Amino acid sequence: MQIDDIAAYMAHVGAAARAASTTMAAAPTAAKDQALRALARRLRADTPALQAANARDIAAAQAAGLAAALVDRLRLGDAVIATVAEGCEQIAAMADPVGEISGVKRRPSGISVGQMRVPLGVFGMIYESRPNVTIEAASLAIKSGNACILRGGSEALHSNLALWHLVQAALAEAGLPPDAVQLVQTTDRAAVGRLITMPESVDVIIPRGGKGLIERISAEARVPVIKHLDGNCHVYVDAEVDLDLAVRVTDNAKTQKYSPCNAAESLLVHAAQARAFLPRIGAIFAAKGVEVRGCGRARALLPQAVPATEADWDTEYLAPIISVKVVDSLDEAIAHINRHGSHHTDAILTSHHPSAMRFLREVDSASVMVNASTRFADGFEYGLGAEIGISTDKFHARGPVGLEGLTSLKWVVLGQGEVRT
Repeated sequence: MQIDDIAAYMAHVGAAARAASTTMAAAPTAAKDQALRALARRLRADTPALQAANARDIAAAQAAGLAAALVDRLRLGDAVIATVAEGCEQIAAMADPVGEISGVKRRPSGISVGQMRVPLGVFGMIYESRPNVTIEAASLAIKSGNACILRGGSEALHSNLALWHLVQAALAEAGLPPDAVQLVQTTDRAAVGRLITMPESVDVIIPRGGKGLIERISAEARVPVIKHLDGNCHVYVDAEVDLDLAVRVTDNAKTQKYSPCNAAESLLVHAAQARAFLPRIGAIFAAKGVEVRGCGRARALLPQAVPATEADWDTEYLAPIISVKVVDSLDEAIAHINRHGSHHTDAILTSHHPSAMRFLREVDSASVMVNASTRFADGFEYGLGAEIGISTDKFHARGPVGLEGLTSLKWVVLGQGEVRT
């Protein structure tokens, strides 16, 4: 869609979203759930039309020479559509967080004080490649009582437009404002610049994509940003550990899938277990084609390993590469993770309870795990139904951001005519 005046267009989109957010904040749970179930039904019924629109994007991406992996992310296959439709129904079945009052305490003055969960208002989401994110973001916005402005990648424009029209139809069917979910209909990058600098219309920005995109948004935004830049996740094998467990979990954390932000990128091994553990995991890595970049002590036990540089300890590979370091203590492991990690997800593999508890307390990350794969750091796996993204910030939401992460708390006071003296 050709838009000549981007500033005027985005101002109109923002004003409409702000108006719709007021209605969404007051919307009954039944109406929101009706919209989500209607969306699931429409996704299934309109699968052929969605795939026809998607085929236009795929053809254009292939003609432009987009990498095969990126083209694959664009595809709206039967399984992808079925999954997002099921996700809408799962979110409809979840408890509505909006309006929940918690922590009510009676004060000596006679008043009762608590907190109520309320929507954030309007969130803007900027994302790349995967058109299924359009439905994930829209469904979470609907259930959490927010309005949202979505800006997908130019490579998925036809797919996103087709999906968005279904969202608006589902909202209208449930008697909710279609403008509660809007899609930026231009590929002009100036629209992104406007979206992230409209505090009068947008309460928070959520970028999902590569590090370059997120760094740009974080640097230029004039509204709060929920984000994570890197997923340099660690697995630490402690001095006391079940070696079979350690091999199984480390293998999964690294090799189950290489591209997600919760895949392990660094492996730390206590010196007491290095001789027993490293050759076993090294054989698995070699069989699966994983390149190992190790410290001197790790390379002595892993003949295939190449020397690690200082930069390797800070790198998110998103590829079949892992850095390996032998450490002499839990203290050294924790210090290494807090210095080189990205505060995303880190795991300890141990049979020593005090070490596990210290790791949980002292590792400064959004998700910290004991005897489990880092690949579990995901909104669906955490029981959130879906996630809008993962935050490594400490303000507001941290870790996978689901329905509660799209809400805030306000104080409520319940009285019976009390006055302050």
